[in-house]
Amino acid sequence: MADQSIKSLFSSAERQRKDIEASWDSNTATYQQNLAAAITAYEDCLKLADRLSLFSTNETLEDLTSGDLQYLLINYRLAELILRISSPDRKGVIQRARDAYERYLTLLDHYEILSGPDKKLYHAYTESPTSFSTISTKDPNARRNAKIANFKQEKELKKKLEYLEQNPAALQNDDDAVRELQLTNIALCTHNAFQQLESMALELEILAMAPPTPPAGPESLERDYRERMGLRGKDEYSDRLDRRDMLSAANTGPILSTGGKPLRPFTLLDSRQSIKAGVFKPGHNLPTMTIDEYLEEERARGGIIEGGGEASGLSPEPDEDNYEKGDQETIKAREWDEYVEANPKGSGNTLNRG
Repeated sequence: MADQSIKSLFSSAERQRKDIEASWDSNTATYQQNLAAAITAYEDCLKLADRLSLFSTNETLEDLTSGDLQYLLINYRLAELILRISSPDRKGVIQRARDAYERYLTLLDHYEILSGPDKKLYHAYTESPTSFSTISTKDPNARRNAKIANFKQEKELKKKLEYLEQNPAALQNDDDAVRELQLTNIALCTHNAFQQLESMALELEILAMAPPTPPAGPESLERDYRERMGLRGKDEYSDRLDRRDMLSAANTGPILSTGGKPLRPFTLLDSRQSIKAGVFKPGHNLPTMTIDEYLEEERARGGIIEGGGEASGLSPEPDEDNYEKGDQETIKAREWDEYVEANPKGSGNTLNRG
């Protein structure tokens, strides 16, 4: 009964996760509410698994049934959903997701599910989580080759997982096939987990360089209101370019000083003659270049095909040193002579013969 309870709870959480991944608008309140509900469902699965002692430190991978292998992904799915949370405290969201990824990888390391390369990545992450990278070298060519290898590995895992999922009949009575499907899914999720940990380390590094956000207290709100309404003092600093005290209509003093220095902003307007000249003009567009200039520009762009005419009928001079070309021409001439001898002129016209 308890197993059926966690099975139904995990299935419900999986359905909610797939609905969220299929949704495209992540900025709406409905999306965030569904996301919070899915996170709560996975957290309930995690609590129930701990209460049932589903995973024990005294067990090995052989002790786990094929149906229980899917519950190893609870922390991974939880971390995936946490990263989708829209919150001003991005550092807190990343740290929360990182904790879930760490619990997931620790559990896999205990059951010795991690492959050789993944185990090395896990040890590298535990030694330096803040500067973790899936590619240790700084050589550009080596990093490129490593990225290509990671992409091929991910593609092979997805292809294998897709093949196993497309044959549900083979999974019904074959426990080994179900186990292979679950382990392949875990391997793909582990690959994506290390990629996410590397991305989060880079994001945290960027966020550490961002200036701190000032608290939205009463003083800051009053300052913003005064700045919007143009009520700041003239001697008070402001980084706005459109200050109202500078653009106000009440500033009706002289535009220029006696020395010709501008005293306030002003706009230059066209005279009546320039406006009149712009009215009485042709209704069509006048040419901007001559025909020769246009042809030269087209030739520079490659829009004109050169050649043709009498020059196209001149055959190039034969190369006396090219014996292979000469032999081909000789053979061609002999074949034409043989054809002319075998088919004399007029031999094919038999309509008017008696």
